[in-house]
Amino acid sequence: MSQTADPARAAWRAALAITLALTVVRLVALFVTPLELYPDEAQYWLWSRTLDFGYFSKPPMVAWGIWATTALGGDSEPFVRLSAPLFQAAAALFVFLIGRRLYGPQTGLAACALYLLTPGVQLSAAVVATDAALLCFLSGALAAYVFLPQTDGSRRLVAAAGAGALLGLAFLSKYAAVYALIGVALHLVADREARKVWSPPTVAAALGALLLVLAPNLVWNAAHGFSTVQHTAANANWAAAELFNPGELLDYLASQFGVFGPIPFAVLAGGGVVMALRRRLTRQDLLLLCFAAPPMIIVAVQALISRANANWAAAGYAAGVVLVAAWLLRWRARGWFIGALATQGVVAALFLAFVLSPELADRMGMANAFKRAKGWSQLTEALTDRAMHDLSLDAVAVDDRFMFNAAAYYGRDYFARPDAAPLRMWVRTAHPQNQAEVEAPLAGTEGGRVLAISVEPDFTPEMKADFRSVSDTEIVNVRLDSERSRRAELFLAEGYERRPRDPLTGLPTPP
Repeated sequence: MSQTADPARAAWRAALAITLALTVVRLVALFVTPLELYPDEAQYWLWSRTLDFGYFSKPPMVAWGIWATTALGGDSEPFVRLSAPLFQAAAALFVFLIGRRLYGPQTGLAACALYLLTPGVQLSAAVVATDAALLCFLSGALAAYVFLPQTDGSRRLVAAAGAGALLGLAFLSKYAAVYALIGVALHLVADREARKVWSPPTVAAALGALLLVLAPNLVWNAAHGFSTVQHTAANANWAAAELFNPGELLDYLASQFGVFGPIPFAVLAGGGVVMALRRRLTRQDLLLLCFAAPPMIIVAVQALISRANANWAAAGYAAGVVLVAAWLLRWRARGWFIGALATQGVVAALFLAFVLSPELADRMGMANAFKRAKGWSQLTEALTDRAMHDLSLDAVAVDDRFMFNAAAYYGRDYFARPDAAPLRMWVRTAHPQNQAEVEAPLAGTEGGRVLAISVEPDFTPEMKADFRSVSDTEIVNVRLDSERSRRAELFLAEGYERRPRDPLTGLPTPP
């Protein structure tokens, strides 16, 4: 065994060990936490009951992952969420490979550790959503991309096809994978040597694999009026009255210190500017900046124009964390690196403690962060208990997509019964705004006798006005913590007659 091989092998073993250890901890937390599915998770579970190549608001990967894990262990919350920590474990190992290939095994190990402790990654590993799969496949595609220059002939074609296929899987996870295409374009423009790798056969292999993987989703979108693409574009919300929101930009930048980590984000943002101005960027630095910067900058512009969620820049995490690790080691900033690991380790430990014991979060003033994962099963129980005692119901209707998704999941035993009234969504606006309204709208043929639950106080009068008669209201109040509760109104309604909707606003006309 050569001496040069020992550090690389030792670093790989260490990366495997820390990834496995933290993944086991995360899995234990999933199986122990009392937190319920939050409504978007319940929605993804509902999608997974009918496999498809696309859904109303998201590509299909999140539903496919839930289908696989629930087929393994059943429909309980831990198995619904199981794919998330597994995807993030794979992403961390891809990050190690990227760092090792570009800078050496020590940087690969440092980047792997930083990635595993990134606050946004920690959250993403605890809930089932689109980001975990996106980061897994984007990291894999980037690992294949940086491997390309070390190959030739048929091996290069295989690597290019692998990069294209992994990028296609990233697109099937979340359309934010487009940032990787922007990164490739920027890198090829900025680095002449990089362009030499991409011969016509190599380009054909990568694009062919990408299109082959992505084609079923493109066909699904075409058959469904490109609903997923339209929903993704609508999130930009550029139709707002004011298209200049410096406060939103400041909130977004502040959030990056939280989700990427205070020291890593400061190093990435400040170091990138300083290194570029002093022209001290290496070719490896330039490559990673081409992939890390576009999500950060484009989402910052989006925040200034309208608004942006903190996780919208997640596509830059893998490249960004490798760059941070490389710079801290190059600058011999050992104290800062240890500080970054320690800070993010404390945050990760606190988060896991809150997941295991939401009461601890309540006592430390963090209850608001977990309110969306509480109270849904109790509301659903009140709804289904009432429905089971009325065999003459034509439908059970809700006025909120969150409640619909939660009721579908937590009421799955009741709604699977042959004598159960079907779960339906009261459609408030002229046109459907979500998948529940598309696939399960309350129809006139089911509106003879309806058990309704309203969790949106502003919508309740409008919902009642769509029926000829309604019963007295029963208030259901579920305590979430010492300060918060979730309130709903439960009532029987008969004679569903959908009133006209305003042609301009799409909202119900006054009764």
